[in-house]
Amino acid sequence: VQLQASGGGLAQPGGSLRLSCSVSGFALEDFAVGWLRQVRGKTREGVSCLMGGDSTTYYADSVKGRFTISRDRTKNTVYLQMNNLRPEDTADYYCAKFPWAVVSGPLCKSGAAEYWGKGTQVTVSS
Repeated sequence: VQLQASGGGLAQPGGSLRLSCSVSGFALEDFAVGWLRQVRGKTREGVSCLMGGDSTTYYADSVKGRFTISRDRTKNTVYLQMNNLRPEDTADYYCAKFPWAVVSGPLCKSGAAEYWGKGTQVTVSS
């Protein structure tokens, strides 16, 4: 299993970024995947998850209405569209795979994934 995140960078408050995660070694429709973020010195947290099968989504309250998770099974890629970015969104972002097709909101938020790849840094600053 491999996951590789990309698309991070510098954005101004109110701006947008789209993160991409290329995955291999498993089928996106069979497992839940998610985006985790970690501020240096703090615990990693899950911000959004996308379930296998019916593509049900979960969002942490802090990003609800601003971030959108999606997948393209033909490209084996998971996306995180981040709009209306805030300085507090600054973190290293990781894409992750869970060992089940469905995870609960608290499990997603805990970031207790089975696999995760190298992160991509997002900085929101004017």
